[in-house]
Amino acid sequence: MTFAHPALFYSDEESYIDGTVPFVVEGLASAEPVTVAVPGRNLELLKEALSGFSHLVTFIDMADTGRNPGRIIPELRAFADRHRGAVRIISEPVWDLRTDVEYPACTLHEALVNYAFSGRDLSILCPYDISALNHDILADAEKTHPVVIDASGHRPSDHFHPARVVLAAHSLPLATPADAASTLVGAGAMAAVRTFAREQATKFGLPRDRVDDFALAVTELATNSVRHGGGECTVRVWTESESIVCQVNDNGHITDVLAGRTPVHANDPGGRGLLLVNRLADLVRTQTTSSGTAIQVRFDLRNKKAT
Repeated sequence: MTFAHPALFYSDEESYIDGTVPFVVEGLASAEPVTVAVPGRNLELLKEALSGFSHLVTFIDMADTGRNPGRIIPELRAFADRHRGAVRIISEPVWDLRTDVEYPACTLHEALVNYAFSGRDLSILCPYDISALNHDILADAEKTHPVVIDASGHRPSDHFHPARVVLAAHSLPLATPADAASTLVGAGAMAAVRTFAREQATKFGLPRDRVDDFALAVTELATNSVRHGGGECTVRVWTESESIVCQVNDNGHITDVLAGRTPVHANDPGGRGLLLVNRLADLVRTQTTSSGTAIQVRFDLRNKKAT
């Protein structure tokens, strides 16, 4: 069993095609299932380049499916779990339109890939546009990928250390504004939390078809916090950069780095709360240390229902 997770540093369409198409074709020639999960503009580029084989490839628009990076591992895991034997994936979770708020969740995702698929017969190639992404992002790519492919060929990354990236991402503070609406929640108060969330979502103009999603996500977070975070939590809601934001703080510490990204067996009684939150929200950020946990979810006030 071998797991490969190289980063592909490309600079233009030609180097993108040269680095990705042979990876796909080699997989298909070996009868390996292949999925391509990249943002829309590159998705169309690869569909065109692979036109003779496109019916054999599963294409995923990362700008949609992966706009919350917390969804990506479950999506790729679902694809891999449907097949026996070796599987190939192209996954491009970082591109130049990612915001500063989104990016820490992206680099955390890339680090967690190394945990989620360790021991699997799986190759995940992750393209990075060196002409558009800054030095710090490329440096992070070397920390989350054991091998880098660039114009000079394949080379091992001397900076590969995903555990350090996970720790740093989980240690980033998540601040809340002083004027955020807030409520203290204890056991038995979930109906009140749901009402609070719905009222805030309606007040701030979240599209009607997403109000229930927001209320469900907030209630799931509060339920988990009360159950695992010391018996109570604080729920805060505000708006920022055309998003409605909810942050739930408690005194617990999440030790499972893949919480919310690991499939749950149908017979298991729990473990679906954070998976559901990742599915519903446009972005999920987590700060968790020995002194407490904060989970922040964002719903775009302009977006339609998550898919």
